[in-house]
Amino acid sequence: MTNTKIGIIGGSGIYDIDGLKGAEWVEVQTPWGAPSDAILTGSLGDVEMAFLPRHGRGHVHAPSDVPYRANIDALKRLGVTDIISVSACGSFQNKMAPGDFVIIDQYIDRTFARIKSFFSSGCVAHVSVAHPTCRRLGDACEAAALDAGIKVHRGGTYLAMEGPQFSTLAESRMYREHWGADVIGMTGMPEAKLAREAEICYACVAMITDYDSWHPDHGEVDVTQIIATLTTNAAKGRDLVGRLPALLGSDRALCPHGCDRALEYAILTAPEARDPELLAKLDAVAGRVLSPTAGD
Repeated sequence: MTNTKIGIIGGSGIYDIDGLKGAEWVEVQTPWGAPSDAILTGSLGDVEMAFLPRHGRGHVHAPSDVPYRANIDALKRLGVTDIISVSACGSFQNKMAPGDFVIIDQYIDRTFARIKSFFSSGCVAHVSVAHPTCRRLGDACEAAALDAGIKVHRGGTYLAMEGPQFSTLAESRMYREHWGADVIGMTGMPEAKLAREAEICYACVAMITDYDSWHPDHGEVDVTQIIATLTTNAAKGRDLVGRLPALLGSDRALCPHGCDRALEYAILTAPEARDPELLAKLDAVAGRVLSPTAGD
């Protein structure tokens, strides 16, 4: 049994949580560079919290340039056990309307300009992302949304695009009609993959802002419309986040789905062939299985 520490990754509007005790912005150094910003730490009730602005305060990082590895490493170093990603997304489904929330359970990764793993030559590892989000955390997010009176859809496939431009009409139609995607965003990958490599349970709450460009009654994506919906969604997102500590509790058992043991059999490089420099960088995300006493 360990202590729960909830990490929230999202926009700055999510962090204005009533009752956050001991709030303090802390700088975290990582071997993967600087994270997107300082991290706001505090507690709600008996549960510690850590809030990371994915794009930095003032929205300074483009989707392709978000330091995803540094962000996940920094949260791991702070002792985060469970990550909730709160992301603005477009919708491919009429039933998932602007203002609705979707608890994501699958991804289609169409990003191509991002480093997607902590591991490389010198320490090769392959983790399973067949089920890239944690069902236990998804349950908590769904319960929090329902308690807050938010219209929420359980289950959805997130199409992660590179950006920063929005989809063409042809792309939007293809993702919706032929690929079976439900929502589209620019930051879901490689964030979810890296959280799995770091053995941190991960859930994603997609906040729908628009219908992308496929919808015949809505035309192309309008940024002013997105911003207006974002403002409303942020208030609902704060309400959801504020209910999570009571649902997850301060005492945390092992994840029943094995998210926090994802590296158990994932590392293939023989101990004598591992690169010491890379191992030093992996001290936080993979120290449980790479430390000299691992398995003792």
